Amino acid sequence: MTVTLAALSRQTGLAVLDHLEQSVRIPVVDGLQAQGDLIVIPLAVVGRSVRPWPSARWLDVPPEGVELLRGEAGGNPHTLVAEPGACRWTREVQDFSQLAIGMFEASEVVYLLHPEHGGTGCAPGTYVVRRQREHEGGRSRLVAD
Repeated sequence: MTVTLAALSRQTGLAVLDHLEQSVRIPVVDGLQAQGDLIVIPLAVVGRSVRPWPSARWLDVPPEGVELLRGEAGGNPHTLVAEPGACRWTREVQDFSQLAIGMFEASEVVYLLHPEHGGTGCAPGTYVVRRQREHEGGRSRLVAD
């Protein structure tokens, strides 16, 4: 199925900025992908350094999406979008780097939508959602989007 930015925008009710091509087909990736201050990492890449709490509460992602993170600089949301029953999400994770904001398990393709960055697709699998960190002159700080 071909999903466009316009279709995701209609599904979620989130408007994207005018400079983005609305008719573009959203690519689906099964590896690392970054979207501003957020990075999505396949669980296999981070190994045992991130895992859900044993009693983690998993929530189904509704068709209108779940806000994963709101950008600090612009206030725009990063939203996870899935068809009913295709994805579940939890914020209850243990991450030794303390960057994880959660993880999701997808049985079908799911999408990340952001008003400025557009959309990206995640192939079925389990992913960790983290804040991005940048390094400069021996210091590190969270990326502010």
